[in-house]
Amino acid sequence: MVAGPFSPFVVGEDGDEARGMRSWSSLVTGGEGVLVAGERGEWDGGGKRRGWWRRRHSYWRKGQEGRAAATGGGGGGGLWEEGRKLFSSSLLSIKAYIFPMPKSFLVGRWWILNFLEKMYVMGKSKSVLIVTGRAINEVLSFVIFSLLDVLDFILCYVYRVADFFIEAEWKPCYCSPAKEAITSSGNILVSEQGESKIVCLSSSRLQLEDISDTLFTRPSLVSEVSKSTVNELKRLKLEGTVIQSSWEKIKRSGKLRSTFTVNSTIVEMLHGRIRGQKSPIPRWSDCDCKTCTSWTSSSKETLFVLADGAKENMQEDVLFIHGFISSSAFWTETLFPNFSKSAKSKYRLFAIDLLGFGRSPKPTDSLYTLREHLEMIERSVLEPNKVKSFHIVAHSLGCILALALAVKYPGMVKSLTLLAPPYFPVPKGEQGTQYLMRKLAPRRVWPLIAFGASMAAWYEHISRTICFLICKNHRLWEFLTKLITRNRIRTYLVEGFCCHTHNAAWHTLHNILCGTAGKIDGYLDVVRNRLKCSVTIYHGRDDELIPVECSYNVKSRIPRAEVKVFEKKDHITIVVGRQEDFARELEEIWKTSSL
Repeated sequence: MVAGPFSPFVVGEDGDEARGMRSWSSLVTGGEGVLVAGERGEWDGGGKRRGWWRRRHSYWRKGQEGRAAATGGGGGGGLWEEGRKLFSSSLLSIKAYIFPMPKSFLVGRWWILNFLEKMYVMGKSKSVLIVTGRAINEVLSFVIFSLLDVLDFILCYVYRVADFFIEAEWKPCYCSPAKEAITSSGNILVSEQGESKIVCLSSSRLQLEDISDTLFTRPSLVSEVSKSTVNELKRLKLEGTVIQSSWEKIKRSGKLRSTFTVNSTIVEMLHGRIRGQKSPIPRWSDCDCKTCTSWTSSSKETLFVLADGAKENMQEDVLFIHGFISSSAFWTETLFPNFSKSAKSKYRLFAIDLLGFGRSPKPTDSLYTLREHLEMIERSVLEPNKVKSFHIVAHSLGCILALALAVKYPGMVKSLTLLAPPYFPVPKGEQGTQYLMRKLAPRRVWPLIAFGASMAAWYEHISRTICFLICKNHRLWEFLTKLITRNRIRTYLVEGFCCHTHNAAWHTLHNILCGTAGKIDGYLDVVRNRLKCSVTIYHGRDDELIPVECSYNVKSRIPRAEVKVFEKKDHITIVVGRQEDFARELEEIWKTSSL
């Protein structure tokens, strides 16, 4: 007899008693399943069925008494009626119990139920494997990331020593303790105006709200232990002295100044700007090849822009913005060759390398804030080309810049096409920057793309080591990719992936992806209420970095947005591999938006 949730019909000689097991009705309704026993389903002379119903997990106490009840009158009719009602709940036997059933029918029914039983066992085994896999992932992640915490702590001092001996000066990092940057007159002024904090730098200003706290606040096992220990020692040593001296200074000045805690790395960078001192270009751990340093020979600090399409008499412009650790090649090697001649005669196409990526400038003293990225786009594309109206196509991180541009130029944007927008609504009571970092970089070893994102976001010095190995030697990786794949598109994708500096990637990830977490809701509301342009969103169903729910989150904020989800496509293959179709779809979007 087969044990399990689905038991086959048992055929016996002349309706001999059989074991009652659970049937399909057990799973669906939670009721007691029954089965029919009996080789022949014909009716005998007394009008009673020769077989009878059995309940699960038990025999009738006495088979002969059951036979008598079912065939000899008395309680047989009630027994038959009870069994009939129970079996009627079985989805696979809705009408079978009414009519005589030949043995072949019972055998077919047995095969179906046996198959369902095996499927149930497989499903149950799969659930156990999933739970076990998640538990293993949790344990491994905790162990591995705890070791990485220690490794990053050690690398912090290794790089300090290396920077000092190679560049002849200590370089600040975000492991440094925070400082209070307070002066009444001088180079740096920190003040509070409502919720915004502004640092005044000679003729320019830097808004501290654009700087994400995830740069210098990333909770980990090592950091929490070390900080608590240091803070306790400082408290015991300086508790009374600091308070007394601070109060005396306030009394002497006659006024109370507003204060704000600024990380020492930011303070050092700002001091360098004010003194007019430029950091070495490039740093010893950055690539110094012609491609990466070509911007230093130009008198203008503008982005690298590749233009294609109409040279004159163009109708509108199109701006393409790539994602994180990518370049303009993501568009120029995939979409640009596939646009029709008609489209290239109407539209002027601009693909840019964002600040710090590809062939664009990579200043070592930049904080790569949202303001800096937008200003460079304006200075490099919108102003010199006298752009009056334009469409935007953006991927991943570029979607944040696209929304910010749309909000800044609401009357100029004709359409928004967003690919895998990283929009995670922040729950009430959560700190947006920290919440978004945990969503994008969950400190898990699986899937691998989450592991890579966690390494890049949580560890300043480990990610610098990775950049040193990959980006400084990008020409080698490009050569190997070209040699192995013989694929032009993949070679250019690797070039875009490798051509950046650690300073650019680190600050852009935190200040753009994490730092704008509290602003995206406002951007989307402006697009919904003030912009009339079309909004189209593309997402791959298999995207493990930014889940497809992010696109539906955008639609919940902008109801008119159209979401298109593609099966078996991920974060990259949403474009690469379907570039011809995507080019046609974009042309249709632009054509419709221009009517």
